[in-house]
Amino acid sequence: MTITTSSDAFLLCWTRSTPTTPERELVWARLSAFLEIHAEAEERIFYPALLRVGEGAGGKEDAVDETEHAIRDHNKIRAAVAAVARHAVGSPGWLAAVTAANKENGDHMAEEEREGLTDFRRTADLETRHHLAVAFAAFEAEHFTGVKPVQKDPKAYVAAHAP
Repeated sequence: MTITTSSDAFLLCWTRSTPTTPERELVWARLSAFLEIHAEAEERIFYPALLRVGEGAGGKEDAVDETEHAIRDHNKIRAAVAAVARHAVGSPGWLAAVTAANKENGDHMAEEEREGLTDFRRTADLETRHHLAVAFAAFEAEHFTGVKPVQKDPKAYVAAHAP
């Protein structure tokens, strides 16, 4: 699952222009909300399904290992996003915190592609994949203004969602 469009807009805001503080604040607010919406959609829709059908990929032993790792990553992303708010928009500390959040998210996306998503593509039938894609898009559309970030215990999450 990627955030290419939002990420591209966000990165363009820094690499190809000199954005104003209000522009940076608006773009970051949207991107940070989207990161949490996306993580919550994965946690409500994708990872429970992966726990039902997954067998492990990308060096992970099984779907439990993939899911626990992903939940830990989501928590790291949440913490990194929260750290951005401790700095004045556009300040060196803010830019460093945004960079750290981008790194956490990028690392997670790369791992997710090799692990959970690869596993799911290999083990879930087309109908299941389609159903999840529609549910995922609907969740993101319904919650486009954001959802409250909540840190989750990876082991408790798996215990609550494993078949």
